[in-house]
Amino acid sequence: MGYAKTALLIFIGLVISLDVSARAELDLSDIQLPPGFSIEIWSDEVPNARSLALGENGTVFVATRRDGRVYALIPHADASPSVITLAENLIMPNGVAFHEGDLYVAENHRITRYPDIEAALPDVPEAEVIIDTLPTERHHGWRYIDFGPDGKLYIAIGAPCNICDREGFANISRMNADGTEQEIVAAGIRNSLGFTWHPETGDLWFTDNGRDLLGDEVPPGELNHAPRLGMHFGFPYCHGGDIQDPEFGDQGDCADFEPPAQKLGPHVAPLGMLFYDGTMFPLEYKGQAFIAEHGSWNRSQKSGYRVTLVRMERGRAVGYEVFAEGWLQNEEVSGRPVDLLVIGDGSLLLSDDQNGVIYRISYTRPMDEGVALLSGISNPEP
Repeated sequence: MGYAKTALLIFIGLVISLDVSARAELDLSDIQLPPGFSIEIWSDEVPNARSLALGENGTVFVATRRDGRVYALIPHADASPSVITLAENLIMPNGVAFHEGDLYVAENHRITRYPDIEAALPDVPEAEVIIDTLPTERHHGWRYIDFGPDGKLYIAIGAPCNICDREGFANISRMNADGTEQEIVAAGIRNSLGFTWHPETGDLWFTDNGRDLLGDEVPPGELNHAPRLGMHFGFPYCHGGDIQDPEFGDQGDCADFEPPAQKLGPHVAPLGMLFYDGTMFPLEYKGQAFIAEHGSWNRSQKSGYRVTLVRMERGRAVGYEVFAEGWLQNEEVSGRPVDLLVIGDGSLLLSDDQNGVIYRISYTRPMDEGVALLSGISNPEP
């Protein structure tokens, strides 16, 4: 065996060893949540866990990016979920979406569909290619997908660069479920890896990752709101609503583009987002926006590595606060949140691609709160 091959095998063995060690030593005691909330490991059998999707029967579908696999997790009431590998050797299969019984998987260059997936499990139906003409550039080439209220399949096409102006990129597009009639919905979006629709208005909301190499404090991450088609959110000309780009800023005025609905922390890498629609959390969380912040990669002092909450009132963002943190301690990173999913009991799943785990965040009413509630019921105010 040659030196190069021996070195490669040693390196692979070291990576596997570090991954297993990291999961074995994963300590959640540093994770801080609001009173009444708790976090646990729901599954630690999904290496590089990224995007999440929920089937009609409660199956949780998990995509990856570096691992090249897609998984189905079958929940059990009294045990960890069963894990089924649906596909492997794929090209950055970051996006998953469930629609009318079928599972859709977005790779770098194509989208495939697994028909009637839950009825077939544990067998895996043959994948059908619905579109294979997506851009093949790898930079920001991992896709995020979901189905909108209109029944269309939406997909984010990230810019193939840190900063550039390339036709056909930096947008969110949509198409029919069979891959036909693709059209751009919103433009000027550097790299979105999380979007959803407001439960009351039906408007599209999405996260966006700001450009690099402008300094530690700029630009901010963004939560954006697209209530109509054809809106432009500034990239590559303007960032955060008011920061002219030093390279492309002379080609567009910030006043001509849509500002963020909520500015997020600089370089926090906001990824998955959702509006909470479960029944487990207190009423104050109903309809509020949760965001998974994956964390900075080249900031001199790290930022992100947490779950944040954007407070909503009457369909507008009115505040930005930390919901769960502790994966960053003294510049040491113990986890990287990616995507969020509300499951049937109202608890919140959170994927972590660094540790290859999915957490479950749940809420139990504190004893004193329960006593106060019962007291209020038995002694109502006049």
